[in-house]
Amino acid sequence: MPGDWVRHAACGPDTAELFFPIGDTGPAAADIQRAQAICAACPVRQQCLDDADATGQGHGIWGGLTDTERRHRRYGTHQSASTERLHGTEAA
Repeated sequence: MPGDWVRHAACGPDTAELFFPIGDTGPAAADIQRAQAICAACPVRQQCLDDADATGQGHGIWGGLTDTERRHRRYGTHQSASTERLHGTEAA
C-alpha cells in the first residue's frame, strides 16, 4: 500500500491510464510524456519515486520515471533525459 503521500499527488484515478502505458513507442510515447508532465509539477514526486523503488514497482511511471528509466537508475546504466531533469543534472 502506498504511503500517505498519495493524498497529495498531482495524479489521480482520472489519469491512471497515462501512468501505465502499454509499451513506450507510438501512442504510448505521448501518454508517457503527458504523465511525466503531470509528475514534473507534483509536490510528492520524490516520495512517489522512493516508494516505487522500495516496493519494487516493475511497471508504470512513478516519480516521473518509466520502469525502464528506474531500472537504469537503479543499476547505474544509461541516464535518461527524464532522470537528468529529476536530479537537476541536465546539460546547459
